[in-house]
Amino acid sequence: MKSIQGRLSVGLITVLVVVGVAVAQVGLWLFEVGLQRYLEAGLRNESESLLVALVRGPNGLQLDDRRISPAYERPFSGHYFRVDFGDGHWRSRSLWDQEFPLPETTGLHAGLTLGPEGQSLLVLRADYRRLGHDLSISVAQDYTPVRDSFQRMQRIGLGMGLVALLLILVLQRLTVKRALRPLERVREQIAQLQQGQRSQLDTQVPVELEPLVAQVNHLLAHTEDSLSRSRHALGNLGHALKTPMAVLFSLVAGERLAGQRELAKALREQLEQIEQRLGRELNRARLAGDALPGQLFDCETEVAGLVATLRMIHGQELAIICNQPPGLKLPWDREDLLEVLGNLLDNACKWADSEVRLTLVAHGRGYVLEVDDDGPGIPQARRDEVLNRGARLDEQVSGHGLGLGIVRDIVDAWGGTLALLASPQGGLRVRIGLPRRAIDPCG
Repeated sequence: MKSIQGRLSVGLITVLVVVGVAVAQVGLWLFEVGLQRYLEAGLRNESESLLVALVRGPNGLQLDDRRISPAYERPFSGHYFRVDFGDGHWRSRSLWDQEFPLPETTGLHAGLTLGPEGQSLLVLRADYRRLGHDLSISVAQDYTPVRDSFQRMQRIGLGMGLVALLLILVLQRLTVKRALRPLERVREQIAQLQQGQRSQLDTQVPVELEPLVAQVNHLLAHTEDSLSRSRHALGNLGHALKTPMAVLFSLVAGERLAGQRELAKALREQLEQIEQRLGRELNRARLAGDALPGQLFDCETEVAGLVATLRMIHGQELAIICNQPPGLKLPWDREDLLEVLGNLLDNACKWADSEVRLTLVAHGRGYVLEVDDDGPGIPQARRDEVLNRGARLDEQVSGHGLGLGIVRDIVDAWGGTLALLASPQGGLRVRIGLPRRAIDPCG
């Protein structure tokens, strides 16, 4: 789609061209009409001078040559006349051997041609009565020099108009760009919101943008408040359920269900899954903290906090080693990546003997996340099985079998790949490949 600035430029160009052409054409037409009216006044004076030059002679009307302008004597001088009366007529010597293009009606006529050079004539025909005779006097002037000057003026005007149009367009582009600068700043701030670098938009904006910015800030505040209340509610719910869960465990382990082993076993399994799920959600809420909505994953900060939490859960004797480039930020939602890495590292810590290794690598096409452990690993024939939700290969290790299934769903939603491989440390390697994104701060 075209930008606002592009649409404004196209619209202004169209309006300027249409209005400019219309104004230019009307202006040139009015100028030419005014010029012809001015020349018409001169031709009428010439016609009246010829009328005065008609005198009574021995044989009737005759033309007094002494009262005629010398311009009518030179061949093709550009000034011509013809006087028609009764059965006779007089014509200027400047016509030479050419026939005068006599108009059929009185008044001013343009576009008539004369002579070998095709002179364009402006002809005025007027009817008079002189000394008892009806007369028709036609006076002509060569309009070619005026027309040529007029055409030169048109070309000059067109050139000046094009230069003015270009200047107007440049100024218009600068003006529109300056006027849209607040929108560009708002766009940049929205991108910063998406990357988690700010929590609100600046309110110092033009009056036209104030309602939009106010609504966006209100929505952001409402969303952040809702997230905060949801996390607190989840924590309160989890803590509130701990005591009833403990009571249910004691009942299942007590003597009341001693004779119903199958029922006791089923209840214990379901209670364990509920307890583990609650623990997992409480850990996730604790890890998420008070992050901004849409905040991206800062590896140096987030991985350190995640590792510290895992060491508290699995003990300080387990070595958790992280390899990552300095300053790496992954362009995905912070909580989703905490979900992915938290699940993978938690599973690795459960199975590892002494060491878990996290490796983050950025390359031209995206990112690679690898989690290795030195545990027993998974046979190749059963690796696809553990990716299903709820699948567990060993019931002796705590867990509810949802971790890798959730990770796979998140990675699929991102357009990435998930693979289970043999680790060089002897256990399992989980490799995730993620493509770059449009908001990627590194790309």
